[in-house]
Amino acid sequence: MSKSNNFEKNALELHNLTNKELIKKAENFSKQYCVGKGDDFRLKKYETKASFNLDSDDKSFVKETLQIGVDALAAMQDILYAQDKWSLLIIFQAMDTAGKDGAIKHVMSGVNPQGCQVTSFKAPSSEELDHDFLWRCQQHLPERGRIGIFNRSYYEEVLIVRVHEQMLMNQKLPEKLITATIWEDRFKDIRNYEKYLNRNGIVVLKFFLNVSKEEQKERFIERIDNPDKNWKFSAGDVKEREHWDEYMHAYEEMIKNTSTEKTPWYVIPADDKYYARIAIASAIIAALDELDLEYPTVSDEQIAELQAIKKVLLDEDSSDNK
Repeated sequence: MSKSNNFEKNALELHNLTNKELIKKAENFSKQYCVGKGDDFRLKKYETKASFNLDSDDKSFVKETLQIGVDALAAMQDILYAQDKWSLLIIFQAMDTAGKDGAIKHVMSGVNPQGCQVTSFKAPSSEELDHDFLWRCQQHLPERGRIGIFNRSYYEEVLIVRVHEQMLMNQKLPEKLITATIWEDRFKDIRNYEKYLNRNGIVVLKFFLNVSKEEQKERFIERIDNPDKNWKFSAGDVKEREHWDEYMHAYEEMIKNTSTEKTPWYVIPADDKYYARIAIASAIIAALDELDLEYPTVSDEQIAELQAIKKVLLDEDSSDNK
């Protein structure tokens, strides 16, 4: 069987799965990218490419697979919103062009906007610099029943600030607090913070979109050549590319020190955007399934009251027809 026929076969099989079977399949698929406890993490062990190549003939089947995942995610989010107990915080970190915006757009395309919020974090403002490094993100945590998405996050404090340590000087920290162990201290603060969030019903799910330097170069050139994408291009992004090895070290240290069983990092191969989106959707579905979501139950008294209201409404129609 050709590879394309195999994709078509898999897409047809997904259509025939029950919700339970679909969720199990998503869990098994996403598990391969879950770091779990990060003690022995090494970034070089994780591929930037999918385990198989996708060509143009495969795209329709891959899109169909993603849509099945999007539909399943939308249904689960509806129950999360109705239950109003848990919330989900999804964090995206990556090098420029890795596909964070596209993943958010496509994976969350079916989710009710009332139950989802996206926050993008840029360079901190003067007000934000007058607070601790977690403060600005704290303001945007999702409420119960909602999905919150951070496009970049407090993890920038152990990434770009670590690569460009002069940024620490702008954070108005007392000099005696800028020690040789500041990064280890921040890792510890983040682990404790995420543990605190977990204990308050906020599930934290973290994605590192692992794009290769070669693929980033191609995407930069595409943004330059395509007039519709010129607005996405920034010379500053290319400047950061000069620090690629330093960033890779910072990402490795970040994941190694902050990936835990409760708040794991997923290292997603991001050279193929379609494949990355399926992997992300699968991980979110698996995480929501862990919450044992169900619609709120209604008491016998409430059911009786609803039936009485229904009778009044039906009687209203009868009297209007007389």
